[in-house]
Amino acid sequence: MQYISTRAQARKINFEEAVTCGLASDGGLYVPSEWPSITPKEFHDFKNLSYSELATRVLAKFAGSSVPLEHLQETVFKAYSDFDDPQVAPLIEIKNNLYTLELFHGPTLSFKDYALQFLGHFMDWSLQRKGERLVIVGATSGDTGSAAIHAVGGNSTIDLFMLHPYGRVTDMQRRQMTTSTYGNIYNYAVDGTFDDCQAMTKTILNDSEILGKLSLGAVNSINWGRVAAQVVYYIFAALQLGAPEKNVSFAVPTGNFGNVFAAYVARELGLPIGKIVICTNENDILARFFASGIMQKKGVKVTLSPSMDIQVSSNFERFLFDLHNRDGDSVEQLMKKFARDGEYAVDAQMLERARGFFCAHSVDDTETCEAIGVQYRNHGKIVDPHTAVALASADKYRSCLDEPMVVVSTAHPAKFSEAIIRATGVDVELPPRLEKILHRPEKFQRISNNVDELKQLILDRCAA
Repeated sequence: MQYISTRAQARKINFEEAVTCGLASDGGLYVPSEWPSITPKEFHDFKNLSYSELATRVLAKFAGSSVPLEHLQETVFKAYSDFDDPQVAPLIEIKNNLYTLELFHGPTLSFKDYALQFLGHFMDWSLQRKGERLVIVGATSGDTGSAAIHAVGGNSTIDLFMLHPYGRVTDMQRRQMTTSTYGNIYNYAVDGTFDDCQAMTKTILNDSEILGKLSLGAVNSINWGRVAAQVVYYIFAALQLGAPEKNVSFAVPTGNFGNVFAAYVARELGLPIGKIVICTNENDILARFFASGIMQKKGVKVTLSPSMDIQVSSNFERFLFDLHNRDGDSVEQLMKKFARDGEYAVDAQMLERARGFFCAHSVDDTETCEAIGVQYRNHGKIVDPHTAVALASADKYRSCLDEPMVVVSTAHPAKFSEAIIRATGVDVELPPRLEKILHRPEKFQRISNNVDELKQLILDRCAA
C-alpha cells in the first residue's frame, strides 16, 4: 500500500511514513494510491468483532506490509484501553431509524480521541523503532488540542506545539489543554481564528529552514492516520444496523471535513452508505459549495459550536482530488487560486457527482439551541451543540430516506455548558475527567498571528 500526494509532485511513501509526517513536500495531502476494498464476506466476518478487533482489521487494509500485524494490533488495543464504555463507540436509538453514535467516551471526551489515541501510540512505536524524535505542530478549534496532548504527553520521542485561537474555544476546552503538566507540551493562544492557526501550522510544516533542522509531523486531520482511524466507527455502526445488506446514512457535524471524509472513505471501501449529510453551523462554506459549486471564504463567525468555526476545510482537498479523477495538477491549480483569491469553482458535472455522495445543511445558533431543547424535553437527553447541529440537519433529510440515519455525536455536552444552559436552563454534571482539571493552574503563552514569531519560538525551544 503506497500513498501519493493530492498535488502529484511528492514521492510515494508507505503507511508508516504517511502517519509520521505532516504535509507532503509539495504542500498536498497524502491519500492511498488506490482505495483498498472490503468484500461483503469480510463485512460479515467483522460483525462479531470488538471495536479494537475491528480497528485492527480495517487499519491493516491501509497499513499493508509496512507495519507488522502484531505491532498494529498492540497499538490499537493500547489506544482504546482507556475508554469508559465497553463498546468504545456505543450506538443509541433515539426513535425509529434515528440513532446517535456516541464518540465521547475517550480520555478527553471527544471524537478526536478515536484517531489521536491510535496516532500517539503508533508514532511512538515508529519513532522508538527508528531511534528518531519528532516535533509536532498542530492547530485546534477546540478538541484536537486536548486529545493530542493526552495522546503524546510524556512521550520521550515527541515535542508538541499546539495552537488555539485566543478566546474562541470554551473554558473547558482550553483548560483541557493548558492544565497539562507534561514537559514535552507547549500551548500557544493565537490572536486570530482557527483558520489563522491552521495556516500558521501549514506554513511551519513547509518551512525549509525548520525542515533542515527538525523532523516535523502533524496531528491535525491533514495527517492520513487521523482519517484512517476514523473510518472504523462508521463501519462499526453500520454493521450493527444491517450492513452490508442494508444502506445506512450518516449526519456528520464538521468544519475541517476530516470526519466527513472518513465516511466517504468507508463508502469507497465498500460500506453501503446511502447519504452523508454534511452538517455545518453558520460558518457554512461547505453548505454553500454544495449549493453552488463555488468554494468561497467569508469571515469566521463565533458560534455556540466553536469546533466548527472554520472557513478553510483542509480535508476537502482529498475529496477534490477524487472529484478531479486524481489529477494532482488540477488540484494544485485550484489550491493556488484559493490561496490567492479566496475562492474556486467546479463545473456543473463535478458538482452533480459530488452531490451523489453528499448533501449539506447549515444550522444557526437558534436552531442549535432548539435541537438541544427538543432532545432534553422529549428524550431526557442532553447533547452538545455540534451534535445538535447534526440532529437538526438530519431532520431535514431523514423523511426522504428509507434507511437508518446515524447522527455522529462528537463531544460530551459538559464541555459546552454555556450552550446547554442557554438551551435547557440546566447545566450538565461534570464527569470526573473534567472535574479534576477545574482547579489546576493553566500554562500557555499568548502570541500574535505571526508565523515568524511562532517559528522562532519552536526553534528556540528545540535548541534548549
